[in-house]
Amino acid sequence: MLSAESAAVVRATLPAVAGALDEITTRFYGAMFRDRPELLDGMFNRGNQASGAQRQALAGSIAGFATALLEQPDVRPDALLSRIAHKHAAVGVTDDQYTIVHKYLFGAIAEVLGDAVTPEVAAAWDEVYWLMAGALIAQEARLYQDAGLQPGQTWRQWTVVERHTETPDVMSFLLRPADGEPAPRARAGQYVSVRLRMPDGIHQLRQYSLSSDPGGDLRRITVKRVAATDDTPDGEVSNLLHRHVREGDELTLSAPFGDIVLDDPADATTPIVLVSAGIGCTPMTGMLAHLAALGSTRPLLVLHADRSPADHALRTETRELVGQLPDARAVFWYEQPGPEEPDTREGLMNLDGIELPDGATVFLCGPLPFMRAVRGQLLGAGIPAQRIRYEVFGPDLWLPGPAA
Repeated sequence: MLSAESAAVVRATLPAVAGALDEITTRFYGAMFRDRPELLDGMFNRGNQASGAQRQALAGSIAGFATALLEQPDVRPDALLSRIAHKHAAVGVTDDQYTIVHKYLFGAIAEVLGDAVTPEVAAAWDEVYWLMAGALIAQEARLYQDAGLQPGQTWRQWTVVERHTETPDVMSFLLRPADGEPAPRARAGQYVSVRLRMPDGIHQLRQYSLSSDPGGDLRRITVKRVAATDDTPDGEVSNLLHRHVREGDELTLSAPFGDIVLDDPADATTPIVLVSAGIGCTPMTGMLAHLAALGSTRPLLVLHADRSPADHALRTETRELVGQLPDARAVFWYEQPGPEEPDTREGLMNLDGIELPDGATVFLCGPLPFMRAVRGQLLGAGIPAQRIRYEVFGPDLWLPGPAA
């Protein structure tokens, strides 16, 4: 994919570029938002900008893509590209925005690296960028086409038909298309973007997993209220949803996207393991509900970790859905356990003594430290890396290699 001449230059300069990517992406976003402030209105999440998560994700994707081109020159890193393409489609990215990003990104590279950016270096990294951009543009075009959408035109109004408190800081919203037309096709495990107008008039986006069976014309999202920390502000979208959105209100949602989904029903015998912590249970509950709706008989193991039973959103529903499936079992871990109940353990998730089904596909979702720790346990238990699929809420800061 990458020309031999550019590959040699990229290999020689990758350490310097990778080492400077944090400063490069900081200057990139600063300059782009200074000149194009409209991009902060309904495209980029201000919370991710404030925390640095978006900057880190961009840096990681560039370095990851370049490294993949060098290490496996005949193989396109489709897993990385697919994840980014789905995120982009869910916020309505269009082809022309890649030209805007290119302008400010390469301006930042030249500014940070100075004289080291010779014409040869600029040309080599330009090739890397457009290889990545071209592949993403093609994937995003297919995603829009498959969804029956024009590029970027992903938005639709939905009516809140029910609001339900799950825990003190988690709320579910049941939604129906406001126009009365059928809901778009969705797959278990996918997410939608929610687009809200903030008090200052700026629109902000956040992705939320579909937490119920995606069949039919109702959709449910389950939202954890994000509280400020020393390094990050309150979650704007989650707090507005919790405080102000009631039954009868309308929300603007994207079509469903996301590539971490259940396999085709035709492959109905492969065992499944659903592993989550905290609000990472939401896509798992959607998958579980879909399997229950299908009357699935495939082996299923549900593993979840939380602070306490009271903090475990959708806990009762998970138990009920597992009970509807003939070959399913659930095990929960709580740091602060409540009354003793079957298949409940104390502390952090520990897979010692857990019998994992042979040949299982594992779906993993939760905080990054949790996913790193549990993924290591799964690999140690003999689960091949390619059978462990993970979902990250927000910008993807992990990007593990195929065997990492």
